[in-house]
Amino acid sequence: MLSIPTDEQFMTMALREAQAAFEAGEVPVGAIITCKGQVIARAHNYSERLNDFTAHAEMQAYTAASEYLGGKHLNECTLYVTLEPCVMCMGGAYNTRVGKIVFGAFDEKRGFSRIANQSSDLIGFIHPKAEIIGGILEEECGQILKDFFASRRD
Repeated sequence: MLSIPTDEQFMTMALREAQAAFEAGEVPVGAIITCKGQVIARAHNYSERLNDFTAHAEMQAYTAASEYLGGKHLNECTLYVTLEPCVMCMGGAYNTRVGKIVFGAFDEKRGFSRIANQSSDLIGFIHPKAEIIGGILEEECGQILKDFFASRRD
């Protein structure tokens, strides 16, 4: 019987997407979406290439997963993303009804949890059925971001 990869193994796949973003000059955030243990979407940031602030890895992954499944609801899916989603991307998660969100590094400046903690009214943008797990491979996910921004300052 085949075993389903662990959250850490899936996050490693998302890190590969983040590395592709790094190499393309994009902020290195990677995402994958799985359904029933199978990867159905891979994406990374395209904001620079597309000149589009909404082209975050998560948004790209939602679109690819919806196309793959032939429908807009991802309730049986899990999003793995290397950086805590922003409010926009959590809004996308809410609307797609993604069942589980697993992220790596926390985003102290723009992450949804920071915003949600400031206003109890915003907690409603998290789908009530969504499971959220943060800090998976947090060091590795944070390090690629640190390396990227350090390379920009040199």
